[in-house]
Amino acid sequence: MKIELKNSLPIQMDEKASARSISRREAGRRLLAGMAMGTTVPWITSGHPIWKHFENAELLERAERTAGDDKPAFLNREQYLSLVAASETVLPGSTKAGVAKFVDLLLSVDSPRNQKKFADSLGQIDAESAKRFGKGIAQLTVDQRNELFAAVSASDDTKTAGDANHKAFLHLREWIAGSYYSSEIGMRELGWTPDRVFAEFPGCSHTDANH
Repeated sequence: MKIELKNSLPIQMDEKASARSISRREAGRRLLAGMAMGTTVPWITSGHPIWKHFENAELLERAERTAGDDKPAFLNREQYLSLVAASETVLPGSTKAGVAKFVDLLLSVDSPRNQKKFADSLGQIDAESAKRFGKGIAQLTVDQRNELFAAVSASDDTKTAGDANHKAFLHLREWIAGSYYSSEIGMRELGWTPDRVFAEFPGCSHTDANH
């Protein structure tokens, strides 16, 4: 079974606009401005810890400087590869958008509590992967990853282990979505172009049946 976790609307861009870009710092500023005006980013709640990082200009500039460095700053290599695979499954295009690298950088300066919650959530999904397929997320085929995330995204029975999987999925998804939509790829999907300032985020819809 394959779950469609993202369904983006096409964004029309002229040749000049497509040649320009938006930095993490500027994207973060715009997302914060949108939140202040009451608009929302898909799958991100206002209380999620990723928002405070968008106020840290030095950190966002550091993200730009280290974008080409694939060495994790917080996660171990196995966790990092699991995050790469999970991100690409939840939001296709995440690898190109540098989602895992950005999340890892933010976690490296976050609180021990938030670091542990993230690591526990990723470990929960990895454990479910091992239970179903005998291997971690990073080693799964595309079809197996789709099957895994379709299952954990739908697991909401509070009397079973499925609830723990579901909560872990939702927590990871917020980190992934926040990182994705603060990238140029994500901002363009939301409707950003270099020659237009938007007050809302009109360019994205989702087909996640559960949330």
